[in-house]
Amino acid sequence: MRRIVFACVWAAYFIPGPATAQDPAFSQFFASPLSLNPALTGKFNGSLRVAGNYRNQWPQINNAFITSTVSIDGNILGGRLPAGDAWGIGALAMTDKTANGILTSNYFSISTAYQKALDENGWNQLGIGFQGTYANKMLDGSKLHFEDELDQQGGWTIPSAELIDGHQINLNYFDLNVGALYNGSTDGNNNLYFGASAYHIIQPKESFTGNSYYVLHPRITLHGGYSFPLSSGNNNNFVHFSGLFSKQANATNAMLGAAWSNNLTGNDASPINFYLGVWARFSNLTDAIIPYIGLDAGPFTVGMSYDVNVSSLKSASQSQGGIEISLIYIKRPSEGSKSIPCPKF
Repeated sequence: MRRIVFACVWAAYFIPGPATAQDPAFSQFFASPLSLNPALTGKFNGSLRVAGNYRNQWPQINNAFITSTVSIDGNILGGRLPAGDAWGIGALAMTDKTANGILTSNYFSISTAYQKALDENGWNQLGIGFQGTYANKMLDGSKLHFEDELDQQGGWTIPSAELIDGHQINLNYFDLNVGALYNGSTDGNNNLYFGASAYHIIQPKESFTGNSYYVLHPRITLHGGYSFPLSSGNNNNFVHFSGLFSKQANATNAMLGAAWSNNLTGNDASPINFYLGVWARFSNLTDAIIPYIGLDAGPFTVGMSYDVNVSSLKSASQSQGGIEISLIYIKRPSEGSKSIPCPKF
């Protein structure tokens, strides 16, 4: 199995001619706003948001993919903008380790978005966002081994492939992402949104050898959701539908699901919301069923999900998919501030 993983990394970077690769992705896409759509920068009810995500996918396949992020965003110039408008700025750091750390990818992004109110209540907004990213990737050649290096005693004759000379090789580049978002409500309680984003619009080229490369194709994502209370006049129980469709080169990723939430305290001023949901992912084939559990307590929202692998890879992964944890802190607006409906899932 180690040779399979190593071969995948090798094929992605050293086969002559253009190749393709996929971006890291979260099952809780709604809990990582700045990696989903730059237009979500500053799109929340509060003055400051800090979000963290951790995902360990297919741990039985030699720690195939471990992805972590942390982001911070907020709004500026609130008193100087037209009523209902908002201008957000934010930063995102992401690290992705592939094949037990053979390939480590680090990203640092700065984003900004402007939300324009379409009505006097601010319930309907149209936003556009931009994001610049600095990327660094490190390939550890000392961990790469191939069949022709195996000696008769079961050891390795050389530390790694001669092509990379057993060393750690780095590459760096700048990237650009854009996004748009519509958010609407009919009564201030329900919420409907549609978004679209394009990552890697300048299509940077990556190469560790100088004579072979792959083009980082744009990732186009469409996403949306609808939340509403189960009964009028009672905001203790909500249903939240959401989904996305993403395409990068020939790879597609579609997710669709819903969550139910219940305010355990029954108090709108200081709610404790419990969430229970499930999503399904289809990535060129039926991929995973993803149960989700979450909790709002004060300024914190914590969520946990698990990918139940139902694809043809379940034999290699020993039917283990990927665990994912998210934690979001939102500094609530000052008392008396106007609440604007915002996407939650």
